Amino acid sequence: MTTTEPLLRLEGIRKSYGAVHALSGVDLDVHRGEVLALVGDNGAGKSTLVKTIAGAHAADAGRFLFEGSEVRIGSPQAAAELGIATVYQDLAICDNLDVVANLFLGREQVRAPLAGRLRRLSNAAMEQRTQQVLADLSVTTLTDLRRPVSGLSGGQRQAVAVARAVLWGSKLVLLDEPTAALGVEQTDMVLGLVRSLAERGLGVIVISHNLSDVFRVADRIAVLRLGRNAGTFVRAESEPDDVVAAITGGRLLSGAKA
Repeated sequence: MTTTEPLLRLEGIRKSYGAVHALSGVDLDVHRGEVLALVGDNGAGKSTLVKTIAGAHAADAGRFLFEGSEVRIGSPQAAAELGIATVYQDLAICDNLDVVANLFLGREQVRAPLAGRLRRLSNAAMEQRTQQVLADLSVTTLTDLRRPVSGLSGGQRQAVAVARAVLWGSKLVLLDEPTAALGVEQTDMVLGLVRSLAERGLGVIVISHNLSDVFRVADRIAVLRLGRNAGTFVRAESEPDDVVAAITGGRLLSGAKA
């Protein structure tokens, strides 16, 4: 279920790199409890748009509204403070660390010192919180939380990255090609994970080139073409051919808002 007021609304977002206009007045919104897929050919502006939302690149012009209030997202820290978490395609997890250590990296919980200033990690509390967040996300395949993530499957690694993104109270999660290079079973797992985020009331934006996955998981589909809006589709009212036509610049068939 979506609410009337968008969790995030973008109005007229522009971004240029020298003479290259990566984004030319893009509008976008995503609601709580919604999976919005962002699709388009290479060079359409998808990654640039997500990086402006994540604070990695500052927009040149346009407005960002978060929970109804205008905000400035000038850095990844500013995005995180709003409750925006990003899971990039490379996941940015530490292969030599275990699941718990990856989730709490830089935010380790500690116990009161026994003497002086020596402090000890609260391993039991971190393991319990890790188990809780994985259970909330319906992740059942990560049973050994002390196993280095280098030994996990692609889907399990994606689950670790998503769990880390939501552990600290995120409201909006951005996912860049979450099913890339995964097999059928692992793709099913990750798509279920994406839906579980929405079911928990989070907003989710997914970048994907795989329209089959998009039509399995998204509530709406936003198409970018050459840095501009090319259509927004309600998934239940649309066909893949409609989306392909918008991506390629063909005639819209049905279910889209230009």
